[in-house]
Amino acid sequence: MEHHYKQLEPGCIFYFPIFAEKKLIEKKSMKRMILLLSFLMVVSWMYGQITLEECRQKTQDNYPLVRQYSLIEKTKEYNLNNASKGNLPQFSLSAKASYQSDVTELPVKIPGIDIKGQPKDQYQVMLELKQNIWDGGEIHSKKERILASSDVEREKLNVDMYALNERVDQIYFGILSLDEQLIQNRLLQEDLERSYRQISAYMENGIANQADLDAVKVEQLNTRQKRIELTSLRQAYLKMLSLLTGEELAEDTKLMKPLEGEYSLLNEIRRPELTWFDAQNNQLGIQEEALKVGYLPRLGLFVQGAYGNPGLNMLKDEFAPFYIAGVRLSWNFGSLYTLRNDKKVIASNRQQLQTNRDVFLFNTRLQATQQNSDIVSMRKQMQDDEEIIRLRTNIRLAAEAKVANGTLTVTDMLREITSENMARQTKALHEVQLLMNIWKLKYTINGE
Repeated sequence: MEHHYKQLEPGCIFYFPIFAEKKLIEKKSMKRMILLLSFLMVVSWMYGQITLEECRQKTQDNYPLVRQYSLIEKTKEYNLNNASKGNLPQFSLSAKASYQSDVTELPVKIPGIDIKGQPKDQYQVMLELKQNIWDGGEIHSKKERILASSDVEREKLNVDMYALNERVDQIYFGILSLDEQLIQNRLLQEDLERSYRQISAYMENGIANQADLDAVKVEQLNTRQKRIELTSLRQAYLKMLSLLTGEELAEDTKLMKPLEGEYSLLNEIRRPELTWFDAQNNQLGIQEEALKVGYLPRLGLFVQGAYGNPGLNMLKDEFAPFYIAGVRLSWNFGSLYTLRNDKKVIASNRQQLQTNRDVFLFNTRLQATQQNSDIVSMRKQMQDDEEIIRLRTNIRLAAEAKVANGTLTVTDMLREITSENMARQTKALHEVQLLMNIWKLKYTINGE
């Protein structure tokens, strides 16, 4: 590397490469510092906060029923493994002892030759090996039925797990509603404290008396009692949410308001119940296909090794070993007797399943229509909330002025203060109620 020096003054030489390297190091350090500060700000902002989506996911992960997913998969794998073993050689051992009332004998006697007939008491021990060549598709059909049954169980579990979202939503929005009431309660306490100071000043000027001050004090105590009630109720709701999510939520945990998101009655219904119905319908189709297996032939190899009396030579009355090997074809037509009725049973089950699906969709659309009406109604009510608050504020200010002039009682002023607070509280509750109605509709239609 070639270094360049610049003579500025006698005895002063600047080394530019070293100076550039120092600037680069300082720049990198500054970037790291900015990233670190940004991370700390994000962590500080996120601490003590939780969202509805997080509560839903944590509940899904914590609920004991979630362990059923792995159990369903394990059971499926075990059953599939067992079904595959139907292609392995099958061994069987049998033994028998019998006594016959008559046995085969030669109808003639040959001079000089003593031919003994079969013994009437016979004994045999046999080991048989069978190897499947073609089973009419029985093993394949059995695997298909196992997979279909596993799908039905898993989709039913999805339905049960999805129902947890509604329980989480109810508790979550319940806490949001309590938070808004606590905020308005605090504002009311501040207004009453300000009124208490004003009435105290009016007493010194002879405008108010002790009864007026006591009236304000009573309202303060009532407001304090209400706050205790709301706080206790919030703690109970938060405890239930902690049990559902499996995480201990502190009392000062802030629940974030969810966004409205997109929703419409025109959206396709994508509830897990529909997937469950589809899985059951697929299972019926596989059961119908399995009926064909019952009247198809089977082909296989067999080897029999035995030891008994008599052996294969019926003319020898003695124990002897023997074996037989060959190909066996079997064809059972007994299933044809019930084939038609079996198909009718499956068709009836399919019609019943379709009826259940139609009923579910009907009730879901009916519920969604009602929920959409609630949303529209709430939006219309909220249009006047701000105007009501503005008017209530004007009335309260006028009441305070009248009390100062001695033309209105303190009790009437307190009534106006409470009315203004109720108007603000109603607006806050309307906002939470609107969000809750929207998320109810999304739960009903879109499966979110």
